[in-house]
Amino acid sequence: MVLSGRQDGVVVRVADVVVKAHAVDADPDELLIRIRLASSDRLDGILLRPLRFPDGNLVNQIGERLATAWSAGEPLSPDDPDAAPWERAGELLAHLHSTDITGFGLLFRSGAAGRVARAVERMNRSAGRHPGAASVRTALETLPRWALGEGAPPAGRPRALTHGDWHLGQLVRLPEHGWLLLDVDDLGYDDPAWDLARPAAWYASGLLEAEAWSQLLDGYRRAGGVAVPTDRDPWAALDVVSRALVVQSAALAVAAAGRQRRELDEVEEALVETCRRISAHLRAAHVDSL
Repeated sequence: MVLSGRQDGVVVRVADVVVKAHAVDADPDELLIRIRLASSDRLDGILLRPLRFPDGNLVNQIGERLATAWSAGEPLSPDDPDAAPWERAGELLAHLHSTDITGFGLLFRSGAAGRVARAVERMNRSAGRHPGAASVRTALETLPRWALGEGAPPAGRPRALTHGDWHLGQLVRLPEHGWLLLDVDDLGYDDPAWDLARPAAWYASGLLEAEAWSQLLDGYRRAGGVAVPTDRDPWAALDVVSRALVVQSAALAVAAAGRQRRELDEVEEALVETCRRISAHLRAAHVDSL
């Protein structure tokens, strides 16, 4: 048995089955909609399918938590980052974003924007006086309120089935299917640019190589992804959401360093420095516009 706990859930693995106990505050109606969609043929070959419990249910109550069951596939090895299937990941996200969700009642937004604000709140609670915290808060102030889950997103942007918390850890490989997306906790109807925001943020911070970013973007575009234009600069679509993910990642980094009473490591410092650059750039742009 393998047991791992996270603030938003607990995962238990027994042999080739994984049982996830979802967050205590998970909305049962929204989770059931997400699970039913994940179990449908519409996402076959895109998203890992949930398994049914012995009683036939897709979702069961275990203590105070809702639980789901999944096949235990092979995750990407952290010891071999060069093996990351960036192009295939882009294709999977494009296919996810083009999935017809008519009839499932999935009309709520993804959890992406809410994660940004929660990360900053966590930082303020555990490391509000850390030297990097002020830079994160200043970068936070450059974001529109919709990027923090407050108010409607801008008109004119596409809406699609959106993962809401995509990163390489959300890929798993099964022998009969190859690579699949996993984790339904933040699925919603939202701007699909959120699913490219984290790798875009890491690329902007110098933490993701240009080749990997290009492979992801090329795979996404070739598969018909709607989040970015096919033949123009993608950053008009990604600017705000990538800044939001820089803030989120930096906030979590500062929170971790504060709890552990240590200095920022190289990666964490790069994220905080990117927050400083974001703030300086937007201040300069504001002055130039006056």
